[in-house]
Amino acid sequence: MEGSSTWLESIKQGLRVAYVVLVFCAAFFIGGLKALIVGPFAAAILIVGNIGVVLVLFPFHVAWTIYTLIKTNHVNIALKVALLLALPVLFGLWLGLGIFGSILVGLGYGFFTPWISTFEAFRKETQREKFVHGIVDGTWGTIKGSCTVARDFKDICWHSYPLILKELREGQPENQQHVIRFRDIPSCVIVGIMGIVVDVPFYTIIALIKSPYMLFKGWQRLLQDVISGEGLFLETACIPIAGLAILFWPLVVVGSVVMAIVSSIFVGLYGAVIVYQERSFRRGAAYVVAVVAEFDEYTNDWLYLRDGTILPKPQYRKKKMPYSSELSTRRPDISIKRAGSLSEASEAPGFLVPNLAPSRSVRETIQEVKMLQISENHMRALAMSSKELLDANVITQADLTEWLNSKGNSGNETIGFGIPSYTMLHSLIYSIKAGVNGLLLANGIELTPLNRPKDKIFNWFFHPMMVIKEQIRVLKLSEEEVMFLGKLVLFVGDLSSVPASSWHSESHAPQDPLRAAQIQAISRRLVGITRSMTKFPTYRRRYRQVVRCLINSSTENEGSICSPNNQPVSCQEILQEDV
Repeated sequence: MEGSSTWLESIKQGLRVAYVVLVFCAAFFIGGLKALIVGPFAAAILIVGNIGVVLVLFPFHVAWTIYTLIKTNHVNIALKVALLLALPVLFGLWLGLGIFGSILVGLGYGFFTPWISTFEAFRKETQREKFVHGIVDGTWGTIKGSCTVARDFKDICWHSYPLILKELREGQPENQQHVIRFRDIPSCVIVGIMGIVVDVPFYTIIALIKSPYMLFKGWQRLLQDVISGEGLFLETACIPIAGLAILFWPLVVVGSVVMAIVSSIFVGLYGAVIVYQERSFRRGAAYVVAVVAEFDEYTNDWLYLRDGTILPKPQYRKKKMPYSSELSTRRPDISIKRAGSLSEASEAPGFLVPNLAPSRSVRETIQEVKMLQISENHMRALAMSSKELLDANVITQADLTEWLNSKGNSGNETIGFGIPSYTMLHSLIYSIKAGVNGLLLANGIELTPLNRPKDKIFNWFFHPMMVIKEQIRVLKLSEEEVMFLGKLVLFVGDLSSVPASSWHSESHAPQDPLRAAQIQAISRRLVGITRSMTKFPTYRRRYRQVVRCLINSSTENEGSICSPNNQPVSCQEILQEDV
């Protein structure tokens, strides 16, 4: 009996392997065929669209940047001169990297998205779904996605960058003005040139020498997962995708080498910033030398080579700078490190090496709350809050139309910043009343430091939101004070624009000046977070869709809008569109 059961298990294992190989071959062939058909169109849209945006807006970017440097109060005259001297180099890098990056992104997205979509389709439950999605997925969706990426890039260049420059022109320095001495300008220029001349060749040599190690170490890690059944290979449905990762790993290595070479330019130029920060030409020159050793040490640690580095590593800081001020790709939480490896090895700037530590299973990854979930949840909450305000005549269809048609969407701050801030405030109040430690989303999921997306950009918003939540909780605001805070947030501090209606008419500023100041400070922070969020093109695109939906919901169409081909599209479909 034992022998027969073992024999049956061997047959099952063999059939499983045969099935996986068959699925992989079928997906590889179908995906490659779709990539050849769809890839040229999607790549052309991205390449032509992005390069067109770079070239058409380049004169405007130059003019806006120079005008902002002249008008801003954040830097003194000497630093303005230094930055003006650096602008030709920076704009040259922008042109070169913008065109080169557009070509790489266009080719990568256009040809590999259909391939990956085909492999993803084989994770469907039924054979019919696998077949249908294997043929359809990655075709029209890839072309639509390329249009979306091109549009988002246009939003970055046409909306986000001018908005950042406007804040630099009009805003006042929060702490103190950035100051440099005229005598330090030649030192900054010389060290910046030294950084490019020294760091770029050395980074390139180190990256090329270690690329074979990265290639074989990556294959070794993936093959270990194959044998042990860990990581992506833990779930049978994901094995074809893992096979694709093994096949395309050399492209990842090539991409990492290219990233090392490109990032070395900015790492070298950062030597000028070291001169400015340390007020020392010697320390700037020491940085140019030390950063090569740090890069060598960093890559040694990630690739499990020797400890430390044989290259000189002079000290270029009088004291340790905070993490946020360093031009670095360091990781504070490395999952696995060799015994005896240096902790400083994870702090070298400028190079992205894929993690070769044992990967987590797909089930562990799925337990995290994804950015897409949070974005969809936030947009649904925005739509509901806006609809309530529209029904209460706090905002009108004319306000929404004015904002949507205004240049840069800056015509009505209540629509642009107030409604999103008001929605975030109610999310915080909802979380406080529920007694949760994190943020409670509208769908009932609690967002905590453990299950939040491991994304540095998301951290820019998550941690300040948690701080504001704790401040509101400690203040123990009454219902009237919460209403007053809501009015401050919704109308961006301008209570003179509150409509003459019964909406929160019973809420007034607290008699205690200190408490009133605390509430006003919270409202300014919430609006500040929203202003930062509007710089991200995906958010802007999605919010404009919500506003269009609201405009239409106040008309006879009752919640539908017309697509470019004049076909009605429901608000539900708009809110579910992929970001």
